[in-house]
Amino acid sequence: MALTQRVIDWQNRGRSVDFRGHRIHVFEQEGEGLPLVMLHGFPSSSYDWQPLIDRLEGRRILAFDFLGFGLSDKPRNHVYSLAWQADLADELVRSTFPNEPVSLLAHDMGTSVATELFARDLERKLGFDIDGALLFNGSIVLAKASLTRSQKVLRSRFGGLAAKFSSERIFKREFGAIFSPDHPLSPDEAADQWSLIGYNDGRALGHRLIHYLSERERLTDRWHGAIRDWKGSLNLAWAELDPVATTSVLEALIELRPGVPVKRLPGLGHYPQIEDPDAIAAALAEAEAGRASG
Repeated sequence: MALTQRVIDWQNRGRSVDFRGHRIHVFEQEGEGLPLVMLHGFPSSSYDWQPLIDRLEGRRILAFDFLGFGLSDKPRNHVYSLAWQADLADELVRSTFPNEPVSLLAHDMGTSVATELFARDLERKLGFDIDGALLFNGSIVLAKASLTRSQKVLRSRFGGLAAKFSSERIFKREFGAIFSPDHPLSPDEAADQWSLIGYNDGRALGHRLIHYLSERERLTDRWHGAIRDWKGSLNLAWAELDPVATTSVLEALIELRPGVPVKRLPGLGHYPQIEDPDAIAAALAEAEAGRASG
């Protein structure tokens, strides 16, 4: 599938690196201050961060596409796991910012990669130091989430067929439904996202990539324990009109970590970094200022 020109322009701002024999798309911005590492969600890619990155000029940033997503390789027979994606994150952070602490920003599936990094930090098995983290709109407590129809089908025994016969029309309808009414999915954004999913024949992988939801169930004790016990500075931001990672997920996270600072984002849906990147930029600035003063 052909990429849109906007995505090609984004691709040209990055580079490809090798990790365990696979090409990974990486965006790196030079600048000053504490490095910021961005972890994207399902089914999208680091392209989600472009509106926010454009508002963080002069900030050192690392964003990349997880294996199977966006502009990275999409091997058909790979066993996709968040542990593998966490290995990728660990290596990229260590090689990009050697011996430096970083700030994490994670959305959706990326929040579970972040919790795996927290767990490894607790075990003293993480290759870098996390100065602090801001997580937003990820269904970490899966029992409190409300999965989309597409997610449910991809997890079913018909998932392979559903992925194979997915269409742009169905994607636009399902993806658009998780945006807020006041910030709807634009036709350009929909075209960009669909072209990224289809790149490298990625449409057929949806039922494999969705496996991360089963990992959230299987590794509940590990990842919920990491939220509860991690000693680092953790903040949450939450778009309150998210129909998937609902505010019920947020309340469950607050139960796991009482007193965690929360920035509520009224009027926004599942992709606040696309819908209102200024709101996420402000939440990030507030979280990092709080760490510095605390």
